[in-house]
Amino acid sequence: MEFSQFRKFDKELFHVITDRYGGVSKAPFDNLNVALHVGDSVEDVLQNRIMISHKYDFSIKNLIFMDQVHGNDVVVIEHAMDNRIENCDALITNERKIPLMVMVADCIPIMIYDPVKNAIAVVHAGRNGTFLRIVEKTIFKMQEVYGCGVKDIMIGMGPSIQSCCYEVGKDLADICDKNFGEGFILIEEEKYFLNLQALNLSQMLDMGILKENIEISSICTACDTNYFSYRREEETGRFAGFIMIR
Repeated sequence: MEFSQFRKFDKELFHVITDRYGGVSKAPFDNLNVALHVGDSVEDVLQNRIMISHKYDFSIKNLIFMDQVHGNDVVVIEHAMDNRIENCDALITNERKIPLMVMVADCIPIMIYDPVKNAIAVVHAGRNGTFLRIVEKTIFKMQEVYGCGVKDIMIGMGPSIQSCCYEVGKDLADICDKNFGEGFILIEEEKYFLNLQALNLSQMLDMGILKENIEISSICTACDTNYFSYRREEETGRFAGFIMIR
């Protein structure tokens, strides 16, 4: 999938979110798994990444991906370097021809673009990262490093687990209410469900990001079998979001 608001910048920006089809991985990682850390064949994962790079015409040698740890560390990419960045959950750059990748299977893949400063970011926003305000920290870093303005920033939140399927315990629901206020936990038949998209949206709006510059996918990865879902399958692959300044 693509974000409609990014499409008008096709000459300057490449972005895409993959699904689970079109690769060579075997069950239970079938079949376009992009993650090396889930138990899949390394050869199959690398082949999948190469196939994606060929399909979308970017250099696999320049691809930057993260050793995602559900934290809130943001790394600035200044040039093509070692492909794997350890212990972080967000990447930013204003360099051309360096594709950034975020891997998910229920967490939110967030892409950020400032067409004025020509800067991009990818964010891995799961529950822990969201509670640690990773999207805020990423935007602050873009402001600090590139001088990005909140009125210019555009954001896309890709397929992820939605509140229909994201059941949490009462203790976590209470933590959410205490730290972020009410409205992000839905209660049905004494069960608690977290609206991760609404919580990230609230943080973006509080920073001054324009609501019309934020696009949120309605696809629930736990419902839609076109995407990998850890909640649904547990042993499974990861799909990915890619973004690059052309």
